[in-house]
Amino acid sequence: MNALPTTTMRSNGNGSTAASASAVTDAALDLSIIVPLLNEEESLVPLYDQLIAVLSRLGKTFEIIFVNDGSSDGSYTVLCRLADADPKVKVINLRRNFGQTAAMSAGFDHARGQIIIPMDADLQNDPIDIPLLLEKLAEGYDVASGWRKERKDKEVMRIYTSRLANWLIGRLTGVKLHDAGCSLKAYRAEILRGTRLYGEMHRFIPALANLMGARICEVPVTHHPREFGQSKYGFKRILKVLLDLITVKFLADFSTKPFYVFGGIGLTLFTLATLAGAETLWERYTYHTFVHNNPVIFIAVFLGTLGVNFIVMGLLAELIVRTYHESRGKPTYHIRDLKNF
Repeated sequence: MNALPTTTMRSNGNGSTAASASAVTDAALDLSIIVPLLNEEESLVPLYDQLIAVLSRLGKTFEIIFVNDGSSDGSYTVLCRLADADPKVKVINLRRNFGQTAAMSAGFDHARGQIIIPMDADLQNDPIDIPLLLEKLAEGYDVASGWRKERKDKEVMRIYTSRLANWLIGRLTGVKLHDAGCSLKAYRAEILRGTRLYGEMHRFIPALANLMGARICEVPVTHHPREFGQSKYGFKRILKVLLDLITVKFLADFSTKPFYVFGGIGLTLFTLATLAGAETLWERYTYHTFVHNNPVIFIAVFLGTLGVNFIVMGLLAELIVRTYHESRGKPTYHIRDLKNF
């Protein structure tokens, strides 16, 4: 992963140089805007102009981090021009296409803002909604999630599929959002610190934040129709989201007690094996059917073996979880605040 270096000795028009700004490069900023992108060459300059127009009016320090996720068009060239012209623009150029979640995660890892705001690069999210998200965080929320209340997608099937997915995500995770798939969200940096994302799990960050007791709200935001490029949405992505949803549900309920799920399955299978074994004995003494002629005995042996395997897997998972938490010093709890410490 190669981050584009910015020019450090460029005149800023008053006799000083950008080198003076390098002394504060490690200081925390107010805002970090994360923009993952794939082949969005035409949208980048208009998006940059809109972001600067909005962010410059907030009176906050900020950075704009573009993450080029293996684009094959001229996106990287456009980003280099923007970064050369404005030191607030940072560019992370990934070696190949790793997917939106990985690109977003790279942006999170390099962000210096106390508040982190990811958004799409296709101009469908509107930067004008950023102050609305910040207002909610100022009220005490930890996560402000955008809600595309009036979606402008051309694909009708995508809209209905999204509604079904949002309902399912809400039912399984307990975080009931109208639009879990909206990229435009605002997070306090501490919520994302230490969070590792895989697959298509960026849309489940509010659910993961909920595990830490984060306060979450939803804000209606503007949604524009796509003007340039092509949508990356497809059936394959739906399958990935469903599988990741199962992962999130497991993490939510059993991340620190995996034996409950593996052991529960194992005991269920072992109980069924016992019942099948009892059936073979009942047939032996009732109908004089010898065990070696009764196929039910094979079911009993099969279920019993599976049951023992699941129980052993649960015990191994418990050892792995404990090793993971203890080796990293990772607590099984999250504190909101402390006083007099």
